[in-house]
Amino acid sequence: MGEHAVVLCLQDTTELDFNGQRARGLGPLSYEAQRGMYLHPTDAVTPACEPLGVLDAWMWAREKKDASGRRGGPKESLRWLEGYERLAELAPHLPGTRLVYVADREADMMPLMKRARDLETPVDWLVRAAHNRCLPDGDKLFIQTCSGEATGRIEFAMPARHGVKGRTVRQRLWARRVELPAAKGSTVSVTCVVAREVDAPPASNPSNGAC
Repeated sequence: MGEHAVVLCLQDTTELDFNGQRARGLGPLSYEAQRGMYLHPTDAVTPACEPLGVLDAWMWAREKKDASGRRGGPKESLRWLEGYERLAELAPHLPGTRLVYVADREADMMPLMKRARDLETPVDWLVRAAHNRCLPDGDKLFIQTCSGEATGRIEFAMPARHGVKGRTVRQRLWARRVELPAAKGSTVSVTCVVAREVDAPPASNPSNGAC
């Protein structure tokens, strides 16, 4: 990793399905009848998609729901915070490498943003937005970010997948530095980036996103 100027540290969760196998210590998966474990790794890759290795892995088996429908065990959202903390511990050993924590919508949560702020953000983080958050002035995050002219445009090829033809996607980009409300009157300073597709073909699903 020290040989690269930038390393992307990708996090997500996958299911290890051992349904039908005789093994102890398993728990329910997406469906209560499934048996297996969850694995949440942090994979290091270069911006050119060259895999460098696995940095961390959170593995657990869910407990069954009780009579009230509640599930015991540790709070599963902790995996996103711990993933960032492990990278923050690694950052001082790689002073010449920019580490970027990358996660999907499930990581769009204030405790993660506050933890990065409190650690003085030794590792950059890029999280796909799930919430159109309220801002201190009462405006909405996506509306304020997209006010004014677009910052730029990008174009990329979307590959074909089951039942959907491949096509070229053209998006407008907006970026703005904003303050997000945090606990006890404090805020977290972030850069919001919004990408919106233009001229999408009829009957297609427009490719839009925010982070």
